[in-house]
Order: sequence, then structure tokens, then C-alpha cells
Amino acid sequence: MAAQKINEGLEHIAKAEKYLKTGLLKWKPDYDSAATEYSKAAVAFKNAKQFDQAKEAYYKEALCQENNKALFHAAKAYEQVGMMLKEMKQHHDAVEMIQRASMMYLENGTPDTAAIALDRAGKVIENISPDKAIQLYQQTAAVFENEERLRQAVEMYGKASRLLVRGRRLDEAAVSIQKEKSLYKDIENYPTCYKKTIAQVLVHLHRNDYVAAEKCVRESCSIPGFSESEDCAALEQLLEGYDQQDQDQVSDVCNSPLFKYMDNDYAKLGLSLAVPGGGVKKKSPVTPQDKVGEPGEAASRGNEEDDDYASGLL
Repeated sequence: MAAQKINEGLEHIAKAEKYLKTGLLKWKPDYDSAATEYSKAAVAFKNAKQFDQAKEAYYKEALCQENNKALFHAAKAYEQVGMMLKEMKQHHDAVEMIQRASMMYLENGTPDTAAIALDRAGKVIENISPDKAIQLYQQTAAVFENEERLRQAVEMYGKASRLLVRGRRLDEAAVSIQKEKSLYKDIENYPTCYKKTIAQVLVHLHRNDYVAAEKCVRESCSIPGFSESEDCAALEQLLEGYDQQDQDQVSDVCNSPLFKYMDNDYAKLGLSLAVPGGGVKKKSPVTPQDKVGEPGEAASRGNEEDDDYASGLL
């Protein structure tokens, strides 16, 4: 099966090259027909798992489409070059090609497709170079925001925020989460604003900035419904415990379902949150043995007093 597909691909390559040849009666290459043949060849090679040959075919298709002034189709081909490079584990080269495709989509006047390509590039590189992925997600968000597609934009900012938290780039994470929160407020998704406030507070406390955390909660009271929400009540408890260096209270809040079932990166911030100075422990409760012992001690003291009184009478 693979051999058959490879031969099929080679036949299409031969046809493409024929279309590109010029002569006495053919002064210009037929880029359109050549691009079609290169595309068919690439699909055949891909089906045969010959990703290197597929990459070359897609690249030649892209060049033909560029020469034919068909920018959208050229961008599609460059994007496929990137995906073949991904299959070959050449992730950085893959991202470079997908970014090139994205720029061509923008030039062609299709920003939505450009943003989708950038998102795809971010997914390719996220586990290898998180910093690069953050940059790509932020670029994607900016493109969507310019197109007033706020729901898609805020999703991309969310991806960037989580990677910033994971990389302990907390100052940048605080700014990114604020951007998310503002967009969620613009689209009137208020319950998600509450969750973003929790994320903000956790980030600020990990930055040892209690003032910023308190300000964040105070400002969120302008969001409809926040003051009466369980999120607000939990955050007030959290800030109170943190301010009083009560580690038990802080841990109780951060182990509540409201915090534990957040996105994993934020849940981890909650579980690892420690109050300044190591915190104070609550007084140990009185044990049953202590309670039993107290009346006995009192009775003993009473007997001693009786004995003293008795000896005095004698």
C-alpha cells in the first residue's frame, strides 16, 4: 500500500515538473496546474507516512501558489509544510512555517484564519518552548481582539496566563489575568469574572503583594453579583487568614471545592500558598483525659483543705 502511494506521488511530481517547463510554444510556466499536482503528490506521500517527501511537495506547491498570486492557497500549503515538520519532530521549524502562513493569511485579508494558524503553532511548541507558545497565544489573542471576536481572544489570553503561572512569571500572569477579566466583563460573563478574581488573588499572594490582592477583591465588587457570591466570601476569608498569618484558615479555604476545582495551575497555587513568617497554629483542643483529670485535682485539693481544717481543730 505504501509503495503504491509513493509511486502515485512520484507520478504527480513528474506531471508538476512538466507543467513548469517552458519552450518555443509555451513561454510561461503553468503554476496553477503544477500546484494541483504537487498537492496531490503531497497527499499521496503523507498517506504513505513519507513526511519528508510530503513536506517537499507541499513546499513546492506553496511556491507555485505564490507565483500564481494565490496567497490564501500558498498559506495553506505552508501551513501543511509546518504540520509535516511537526510529524518529523522538527518543532521549531514547524512553528516558523506556520507563522509564515499566518502572515500570508493576514496579507490576504483573512485574519481569522491567521489567528487559528497561530493557535495551532502554539499547540505545536507548548511542551517544548512554553515561552514561545505564550508569545504565539498573545499574538493570536491580539488578532482576534482586533476583529472584535472577544470570546476567541479571551480564550487565547487564558492559555497565555496559565503558561505564565506555570513558568512562575507571576508579574506578567497578573497582567494577563486582568486582561482576561476585563474581556469577560465586556461580554458580560460575570461568573467567570469571579473565578478570574480568585486566580488574581492567588497570583498576588504568591507575589507577596497582599495590598494588590485586597485591591483586586475590592475593585471586583463593581462586577454585578460578585459581592453576594460564594467567591467573594471565600476570598474575604482567605485574605483575613493570610493577614492574620493563620495557616489553618488559609489552607481550609484553598482546599475547598471552589479552589480545588479551578484550572490545575491555579489550584496548585492555592494548595501551595503559605502565609508569611510560617503562620500560627490554632490552640490545641483540651483532651478528654485533661477534662477527666480536672475534677480529680479539684477533689484532691478539697481533701487537703479538709485535712488542714481538721488538724486545726485538734
